[in-house]
Amino acid sequence: MSRPTPAVGSEMTAMTRRVTQEQIAAYAEASGDRNPIHLDPEFARRVGLPGTIAHGMLEMAVLAEAVSRWAGGYDRLLELRCRFSKPLFPGDEITCTGRVVAVGAPPGTATLEVQATSGRGDRVLSGGRAVVRVET
Repeated sequence: MSRPTPAVGSEMTAMTRRVTQEQIAAYAEASGDRNPIHLDPEFARRVGLPGTIAHGMLEMAVLAEAVSRWAGGYDRLLELRCRFSKPLFPGDEITCTGRVVAVGAPPGTATLEVQATSGRGDRVLSGGRAVVRVET
């Protein structure tokens, strides 16, 4: 299926997911990152957090899914980077958005500014950039 080349200024279709403590625990197991700030609410509170938080890389995986769906498949995502700005808590929604800022540099690609916001309105991923392969 051929998709039209996006234009500069076009918006990525927003995607929202709810992150649960069960997903955080599964990510900890799969990644090997069992830092107690992700798994132990009491420990997280002792270090100044209101409770456990999601892994930044779990949040980034949701962003990768959003960009990949918009681009037409995971094989089209060539580059993704962002900053982890604020924590995402179990039960929070994360909404991923983006806007095309360049097309054709390098040839056959589109570059997007991307970010993710929690349901509380906090920007949890900021300064993001994604490069996707597009039809030419």
